[in-house]
Amino acid sequence: MSENQNLLAEQRRALIVDEVRRRGGVRVNELTRKLGVSDMTVRRDLDALARQGVLEKVHGGAVPVVEASTHEPGFEAKSGLEPTAKEEIARAAARLVAPGAAVALSGGTTTYALARQLLEVPDLTVVTNSVRVADVFHAAQRVSGQRQGAATVVLTGGVRTPSDSLVGPVADRAISALHFDLLFLGVHGISAEAGLSTPNLAEAETNRRLVHSARRVVVVADHTKWGTVGLSSFAALDEVDTLVTDRGLPAEARAEVSERLRRLVVAGEPELDEDEPDDTEDA
Repeated sequence: MSENQNLLAEQRRALIVDEVRRRGGVRVNELTRKLGVSDMTVRRDLDALARQGVLEKVHGGAVPVVEASTHEPGFEAKSGLEPTAKEEIARAAARLVAPGAAVALSGGTTTYALARQLLEVPDLTVVTNSVRVADVFHAAQRVSGQRQGAATVVLTGGVRTPSDSLVGPVADRAISALHFDLLFLGVHGISAEAGLSTPNLAEAETNRRLVHSARRVVVVADHTKWGTVGLSSFAALDEVDTLVTDRGLPAEARAEVSERLRRLVVAGEPELDEDEPDDTEDA
C-alpha cells in the first residue's frame, strides 16, 4: 500500500481489508503511516469494517474474521463489501449478454448489480431465484411502464434465505423445467479444490439445478471470494465456462482459473473479443 491522503473512504477500507487478509493482522500505527491519514480516521475505518463483519478489531489493530463454513451473511451485510469491484464486474458481465437471450441470475449482491446493468438490453427473458434481482426489473417497469423491449421476468418460488434467494423443492422444480442461454452465478466461495460453494444446503441444491439447466455458466465474483469454502459444494470449476472478476485476483489464482476455465474476464483489463457476447456462439 502506498501513502495517499486523497483516497476515498471506500478505497481506503478496501486496502485495509486486503492488508489484514494478506498479513493476518495489522496495527493502527502501521495503517496511519501507509495510508497517510490520522489515527482517528483509521479507527473509524476499522469500526465500520468490523460492523460489516469483514474483520475483527483487537487492541491496537485488527485481525481477519474466521467464519464457520455454515455462516451466511445477510444481503445488506454483503452489499457493503467490495461495492466498486462488484459494479465493475457487473459492467463487464453485461457485455456478454446479447439482445433476446434467455438469462438466469442467481441470488447475490453481484448479480443484483448485474441486473441493473441489464435493464437496457432489449428483449431478455430473465429467470431468477433472487427477490432482489426481480425487484430491479419490476421497479424499472413501474417507473417507465411496459416499454417495448423490456425484459420478461420469471421469479421462481421457494423458501427465502438470509441473502434473499428463493430455494428448496419449489424453486428446484421450476428451474429444472427451464433452459437458459446464460447463467450468471454469484457465489459465497470459489476454490480450486472445492469449486463453487455456499453455506446453505438448500441453496446448494438450487444452484446445482441452475447449473444443469444452463448452456453456458458464468460466475461473477470479486477477488475476495477466491479461497473461501462454504459448507456445501455445488459445482466444480470444470463446470464453469467463464469467471468475471476484478483486478484484485492474485496471479496464482488467475493461472489456476485460466487452466480450468474456457475464459477469464478481469473487469478493467483488456481481453480479446471482449465485446462479443458469449451467447452468440453455436451450442
